[in-house]
Amino acid sequence: MGHQSHRTERTTMVTDNGPQPHAFDIETETRGNDTYRTVAWTGKYLQVTLMSIPPGESIGLETHPETDQFLRLDSGRGRCVMGPAQDDLTFTQDVSDGWSIQVPAGTWHDVINTGDEPMRLYAVYAPVHHAQGVVQQSAADAERDEESGVDEPPSWSVQPGAGASDGHA
Repeated sequence: MGHQSHRTERTTMVTDNGPQPHAFDIETETRGNDTYRTVAWTGKYLQVTLMSIPPGESIGLETHPETDQFLRLDSGRGRCVMGPAQDDLTFTQDVSDGWSIQVPAGTWHDVINTGDEPMRLYAVYAPVHHAQGVVQQSAADAERDEESGVDEPPSWSVQPGAGASDGHA
């Protein structure tokens, strides 16, 4: 099994079985997740992660030059911002339970929790973006794992060429 970082008590039960067939109740798992990020499934070409963002916090302004992203809120509410540069976020949309967000590769984006309860969502990355099965309790844990090289896609996933690396504000 892949690297399990920062194991915490959580109500979700999904386990990333790598590029094997998998099925789970994504709504129940998303609503029950209390971690910043839990990787739920890692395939060869795409990945599913569960996220919980506390009130007043955000996913974090970032860009993925060679990764498209799909996000869906299952509880809470927030504001999605996107644009061509970190200081040029021309797209703004309030989102809540049931809303989806599509982030084209190379687009700066963030989702800010504007509600008074955790904003629970799932994200689908194509190509794979995180280590198989990684669990990160907080945004600080996720940043530390990325900087240390712990949160890297598995070698069996298909990655794009040597293009630009992700940007974080």
